[in-house]
Amino acid sequence: MAWAILILAGVFEVIWAYSMKMSEGFTKLTPSIVTIVFMILSVVLLSISMRSLPLGTAYTVWTGIGAIGSFVVGILIL
Repeated sequence: MAWAILILAGVFEVIWAYSMKMSEGFTKLTPSIVTIVFMILSVVLLSISMRSLPLGTAYTVWTGIGAIGSFVVGILIL
């Protein structure tokens, strides 16, 4: 279950990175709210997954999903 939560946290990281770009420096309200909500959800889910997984593993996977996911979103959408 911890792995599923960690993967979901990584996906949420991609969502907030994309919505941060769409907020244009937090000047647009809706993308700014989406950014903040998914930022919080991502970190909370990361912390929940770290109850079972080691810090190094959880953080590396979370960061990797976010980096690769943001890269793919940037190529395909932006």
